[in-house]
Amino acid sequence: MTEEQLSSNHPPLPPTTEEDRFSWLRLLRSRKVGPATFRRLLREHGPAQNALAALPEMARAVGITGYETCPPGVIEAELKAARAAKARLLCLGSADFPTTLNDLNDAPPLLWAVGDVSLLQKPSIAMVGARNCSSLGARMARGLASELGSKGYVVVSGLARGIDTAAHMAALETGTVAVMAGGVDVIYPAENTELARDIASRGLRLSEQPMGVTPQARHFPRRNRIISGLAQAVVVVEAAAKSGSLITARDALDQGREVLAVPGHPLDARAAGCNLLIRDGATLVRSADDVIEALPRTNDLVSLPPEPPSAPIARPARDLHVQILERLGPSPIAEDQLLRDITVSAGELGPALIDLELDGRIQRQPGGLLSLAS
Repeated sequence: MTEEQLSSNHPPLPPTTEEDRFSWLRLLRSRKVGPATFRRLLREHGPAQNALAALPEMARAVGITGYETCPPGVIEAELKAARAAKARLLCLGSADFPTTLNDLNDAPPLLWAVGDVSLLQKPSIAMVGARNCSSLGARMARGLASELGSKGYVVVSGLARGIDTAAHMAALETGTVAVMAGGVDVIYPAENTELARDIASRGLRLSEQPMGVTPQARHFPRRNRIISGLAQAVVVVEAAAKSGSLITARDALDQGREVLAVPGHPLDARAAGCNLLIRDGATLVRSADDVIEALPRTNDLVSLPPEPPSAPIARPARDLHVQILERLGPSPIAEDQLLRDITVSAGELGPALIDLELDGRIQRQPGGLLSLAS
């Protein structure tokens, strides 16, 4: 295999047998193995079984003693829970895996799905916004979701209260996908239990987390990159100046998706984030027609250019993020070593590290060392 092939961002060959899928799950659930490390291990060691066998020695080589891979019994329990929840495992690179995620550097290797997976092959728009939204914001979300659904678009959101809830409910009849921060079988917030059941029967619930996992704060930023990655565009309806919705918008720019926002009153803190996005070049949204007019003239995201016209600065930032993630692994390295490896200035590296740390992709270790987030 050539160096070019080893460093390519193409998804690994998907598992073809139950044993292979079992090994993929074991590898991904092993300590200190996240999406980027998972892909690198498969590139370097081939099948997941080989990567699993190599992990303990790799850990010893960097000073981690007593490292053990995920026990088979943990995976057996997860598979049992998946059967009880009628969840289906989607593997990166397989025919039923969403093609819009295949080429993302941090694409989830595995997704649990409950519901209609055919929705993943249809054009989709993500809608996100404030949990404590205004009545006008909720009405706007319902109107946009309903109209976009009637025009053939699947609405993707995060099953949170507020804007997410309004968007999902309005798109139930036409198609909606809920990307969950915890396990696909753990409904959060509890008030959306009935909505989650409706989505499972008429739409689709998705999660990269193991079955039974209760969502924690660190899971939500990771979840957001899947929401934006599934869609052609992200519409922010209401958002504060510092909110998870703006993380989703930033993910969208990094992924080459369109970012749009509904304007709000300058004195309403719930609209501050949307107004900032519009100031910085996001498309202003008044109706579903504004969303559709802003989309590239194709429904095939694979052929989209990596840089949207509205974000000319996104490409260098995205390229630097990819370089950082490719050079980090579960073993911590010094920041000055990373600086030498990438050959950029400290002024360029610092903001990129902050972005990745806020997104939950990397973590700082004692002594100023850096590693991929586990």
